[in-house]
Order: sequence, then structure tokens, then C-alpha cells
Amino acid sequence: MTGTLVLAGTPIGDVADAPPRLARELEGADIVAAEDTRRLRRLTQSLGVRTAGRVVSYFEGNEAARTAELADALDAGSRVLLVTDAGMPSVSDPGYRLVAAAVERGARVTAVPGPSAVLTALALSGLPVDRFCFEGFLPRKPGERRTRLREAADERRTLVYFESPRRLPDTLREMAEAFGAERPAAVCRELTKTYEEVRRGPLAELADWAAEGVRGEITVVVAGAPAGGGENLDATELARRVAVREEAGERRKEAIAAVARQADVPKREVFDAVVAAKTAGGGG
Repeated sequence: MTGTLVLAGTPIGDVADAPPRLARELEGADIVAAEDTRRLRRLTQSLGVRTAGRVVSYFEGNEAARTAELADALDAGSRVLLVTDAGMPSVSDPGYRLVAAAVERGARVTAVPGPSAVLTALALSGLPVDRFCFEGFLPRKPGERRTRLREAADERRTLVYFESPRRLPDTLREMAEAFGAERPAAVCRELTKTYEEVRRGPLAELADWAAEGVRGEITVVVAGAPAGGGENLDATELARRVAVREEAGERRKEAIAAVARQADVPKREVFDAVVAAKTAGGGG
């Protein structure tokens, strides 16, 4: 009889948010796979529980190799509990490979629902939450990051990103360039912790604020693209958006078509705006 894999959500800040079932699972698991065994130790001490089973590390560096070991343990009937540093396993954290292996081997997979930075930030953002998509961390390389943002510029659903404090100013500035300076957004910092802060406003305004320096764990929520014709973009903004797409590697013809579609204006209007901008700037 195959075992059971349990994905356990852990607090993203306040340990009091831990669900009661988490303590029971920690005490009863045959194996506890933790992204950081030291953080696991602090968590169990805070909850006042002891792990009776074997504790192993399971992080990005050893995820591929350790998955096979844990899958074998499931084959042998073990109850394997997977916890990451904060939030739900598999959501920008280790876990996907193990879930896929468990499913392939016919093991039962269940979860202990818990805190989620994605859902918490969405709820606090003040932006529409009826439809959203989670984008995780953006690429570190500027060119790849701009390309990813360009691809999301027409997305109508609310967008959720994770970001590091160090890269936040650049990311917000590039979001303002790709999505428009006035696109509403919210930066959620240190959720559920002592210094929790939610800063709301247009992307350009948030980029200026972040330039002064921001600390803590960051989740960025950005409003989806407005329905066609909702922005009333002038020629300067139309040309700027084409330029952003071209800088990210898109051909001018495709960039003009995409901006025209997003703004719900004729392609000729966008083309004329680009020509006028080039003429004004002395470009060819």
C-alpha cells in the first residue's frame, strides 16, 4: 500500500497563523521534508511540538535527487510531510517535482491549507480579485524581465508577482514602462509581520517611492489591462509603448499592432505617433 504525501502551508510571518492540523502532521509524519531544517526547528519550537519522524532537507539544490528518495518512501507506505520556509509548497517553492512523482506512483496527495502571500496580497490590494494570475518571480536579467512584462501588458486579469527588495525599484520602473505609468498597483511588504505595509498607487508613483529603499519580503499586485479604449492614450504614450516593446526585442510592425489592439485604436494612428516621435527626436 502506497503512502501519503502531505503539503503543509506554513506561516508567512505570524506563527499564530499556523493551522492546528499542522502541529498534528508535524508530530505524526514518518518523514518531514523541509526547505530549511533550521527554520523548521524554530517553527516546531514556536508551536511546542516535536517531530518523531526523520527530518530531511528538500530545497532547490537537492530537489531533483531527493525526490526519488522520498518517492521510494511513499512506495514503502510512509507518510511524508513537505514544508517550505513560508506559504504553500510548490508556489514559487520546492514541491512540484515531488507531487508529480507521487501522482505517477499512485500515492495519495493531500494538503494542510495555510497562509498564502499571493492570496493575502490580493485581498489587501484593493484591486479586482475575481480573475487573477500568479507570475512568481520575474527573470533577473533585464532583457528577459522586460520581455516577460511586455508579454503581460495586455493581460486583463490582475497580476501578482514576488520580488526582492533590491530589485523592486527597477521592476516597478519597468512595469510602468511596459504597462503604463498610471496603471494601478499595490506593493505589499512584510505581510502579517510587525512592520506590515501596503502601498497603493500608480506604478510610476510606486517606483519613485521604492527608489528610496524598501526592506522585507515583497509581493506586487498590478491591475490588469483595461478594456479596449479605456485609457485614451495620446500620441506620445502610444509611441512610448511601441518603443518599450521594440527595446524588448519585438519587431516594430508587431509592436504597433499590439499597442493598437491594447489601446483599441487603428494601427495607422499608432504608426503615425511613432513616425512623429522619431521625427521630433531626430531618429530614423
